[in-house]
Order: sequence, then structure tokens, then C-alpha cells
Amino acid sequence: MSARQVTLAEVAKQAGVSLATASRVLNGSTRQVSEDLSERVLRTAEELGYVPNASAQALARNSSSLVGLVVHDITDPYFSCIAAGVTRVAEEAGLVVVLGTTGRRPEREAELLSTLRAHRARAVVLAGSRTTDRASQSRLAAEIDAFTEQGGRVACVSQAKLGTDTVVPGNRAGGRALARALTELGHKKFAVLGGPSDLVVARDRLAGFKAGLADAGIAPPVVVNGAFTRDGGYAAAMELLGSKSRATCVFAVTDVMAMGAMAALRERGVRVPEDMSIAGFDDIPTLRDTVPALSTVRLPLEEMGEIAAGLVLDAGGDEARTVRVAGEVVLRASTAHN
Repeated sequence: MSARQVTLAEVAKQAGVSLATASRVLNGSTRQVSEDLSERVLRTAEELGYVPNASAQALARNSSSLVGLVVHDITDPYFSCIAAGVTRVAEEAGLVVVLGTTGRRPEREAELLSTLRAHRARAVVLAGSRTTDRASQSRLAAEIDAFTEQGGRVACVSQAKLGTDTVVPGNRAGGRALARALTELGHKKFAVLGGPSDLVVARDRLAGFKAGLADAGIAPPVVVNGAFTRDGGYAAAMELLGSKSRATCVFAVTDVMAMGAMAALRERGVRVPEDMSIAGFDDIPTLRDTVPALSTVRLPLEEMGEIAAGLVLDAGGDEARTVRVAGEVVLRASTAHN
């Protein structure tokens, strides 16, 4: 049987102070207590083995040591890398990161932010694409307003559409640069595994890729939409192969989708890159084990998480700050000259 937890009232009685005074000392109230009383309460709490109540501390301070991190899917290496960066900065600041996942449901972002507000989290980082669903985005914007009015801060890793500090990946520019690089390999017929059509990141990467093809005088690609997952990429590639497309190069708008697509091509006996070239976007760490090595657009994912955490923990001013992060085209063995 576990030992009984010492109460705040017992500490106050033993120290010979009021319950309110003991609470101010141990829960971090902004109201001042004399140095003698403070030392007496702290010494008594240590002697009795008192463990402070985190909820009470948060209520007294109107904030806690918690930093919320909300991502769409923690199993996706894109988000786990960002989470590593956020966690590193938060822990160096003596804070604790609490993770929430949306399961790629837009309405969950607002629900999780509301929960974090109730726990008086000090700050929240929202990592993940904005959606075209206006109702869910309006609700999220309202929750952000409520959170900031309570004294918290919010930063995003996505598109700058919520009036918060935002780290903006170079999705459109990266897609455009990749298209140019692939056309320089001699490819003229392209297909895109485009991800969900309601996600802004998927639209931006596709729009950039189309612009890059247009720069080279190449016709628009065939587009097959699918989920932002390995299985989504697999299914989209199977659909593409079933359509008898004549594409010689496929661009999957995420590396995770590209990995699923490569599995589908192997299953159908399509050799990469001999029969079809393929490229992705993000440069997730798991690509180190992909054969052939995947061409992609590299984003500094952990650094993006670090920047977002730095923004959200820095009081800054009233104006929302935007930090743009460029992508870098990396051509590897999965794309060959046509």
C-alpha cells in the first residue's frame, strides 16, 4: 500500500501559518510572502515530504510548466522530427511537453487546444497543414483567441492563416524547384500522387510542381489523390498503374506516400528508376533505409520544431511573426535520366 500523501493543510498547521500563506509559497502565487515565512513553509514541506499539486500551482500562477504539441499523426516521421525539435527546446527551458494527436481530423485541433487551455498550458505548438474546411478553422481560431486571452501563446508549423507566430515550410517553391530538376533529367510525362485535396500543404506542393512543369513547357501532370500515409501512397500508385498512364516520373507530395508507392511499383514488377522514376517531399530520416534512395525536397524538420518552440516561448510583441523555411532539392537513385 502506498504512503499517504501529505496535504497542504498539514504543512500549514506544522509551519504555524494560514492555509492561504502556505498556498502562496508552495503554489507560486504572485502575492508576496515574507522571507522568514517562506523559508519556514518550504522547510516544513520538505520535512513532511509534501508534493505540490500541479493543478493548484497552475491555477495560482494562471499558467503551468506544460507546453502542448498538437500533431496530425505521430507515427509519421515528418511530425516525429518536428516533435523532437519542440521537445528539445522546451526541456532546455525546464518545461514539459504534452502531446496530442488529431488523427488527421481538423476538428480535433480545437478540442485539444481547449483541453490544454483548461490545464493552463503555458504555450502550444500546432504542427500540421491547414485545411480548406472553414468551419473547423473558424472554431480553431476562436480557441486560439481564448487561449491567448488567458495568457498562453500559440505557434504553428504550417501556413500563416491563423494570425499566430508561424513557421512556414517552402512547399510551393520546393515543388516548383523539384519539377524543374526532374524535367532537366529529360522527363516529359509526369504523374502526381497528390494527397488529400482539402489540405493546403498538398495543394501548395502540387501547385508549385505544376508551375515548375509549366516553366519547362511541359504539360500538366496526371493527378491521383490519396491519404497522407504509406497506404495512401500505395493505393494511389495502384490506381495510377491501373489507368495505363504513360508517365515516366511520379511525384508523391510526401515521402511517406512515396514509400508506399514504391512498394506498389515493386509488387507490379515496375522497376525504379529503370521503368519509372519517383520522388517525394520532406526528406524524412527513414529514407536512409530506402532502396533505391529516394529523391526528395529536404526540409529541416527538427529545426522547424525548434524554431516554433523558440517563437512560442519568446514573449515577442503583439504582431504575429512568420519564419519561412526553404526546401532543398536532393536527387538520388530513385530518379534517372529519361
